[in-house]
Amino acid sequence: MIAKQQILDAFQFRHACKEFDASKKIPQDEFELILEAARLSPSSFGFEPWHFIVVQDKTLRETLKQHAWGAPLKLDTASHFVLCLAMKSPFLKPDGPYLPKFMREVQHHPQEVAETRLGFYTQFQQSDFDLTDERKLFDWAAKQCYLPLANMMTVAAMRGIDSCPIEGFKQKETDALLAEQFGVNLQEYGLAYMVAFGYRKHAPREKTRRAMDQVVSWK
Repeated sequence: MIAKQQILDAFQFRHACKEFDASKKIPQDEFELILEAARLSPSSFGFEPWHFIVVQDKTLRETLKQHAWGAPLKLDTASHFVLCLAMKSPFLKPDGPYLPKFMREVQHHPQEVAETRLGFYTQFQQSDFDLTDERKLFDWAAKQCYLPLANMMTVAAMRGIDSCPIEGFKQKETDALLAEQFGVNLQEYGLAYMVAFGYRKHAPREKTRRAMDQVVSWK
């Protein structure tokens, strides 16, 4: 069992690293562990509405700078740079072909179980959460994508690896770039966030957070 102090130390270690030491590279097995943390992350209904692109090509990293105002220094210095794509309606509509196949081939549900779960999901989407238009459905999928983001960054911190999540980009323009340069089908995916990994170049500022009694209420 992991000691409590080890867990707290990892959270104290993690910060939004603005610049990495470009001379240091994350070992392949360490980064595969980070990706495995993403792959094993939870999601609503277990539908895993994400896809990750690890961008190591320098030319492609350079193209991302055009519309990602929060990323240039990270793109230049990070050991590994990840784009997280969130699924859109072709994958997530209950009456589409993808989900029944996913529940059968990935989740290994019997036909009757899959049909029951799809019924619950249909109600959830249409009335419980009102995911009735394309934007709402994409935003819901993007919310799921933040679960693997947190897990990747926490596992990285536990291994002494720094990270920085990035939302500083123009979404429409960056999506268009992903379609043109990365072969992303924008009918199926949109960019949820970027995240950089590596080893810090500078010591971070002291971590600041509100006190526990300001963020938690017990009833």
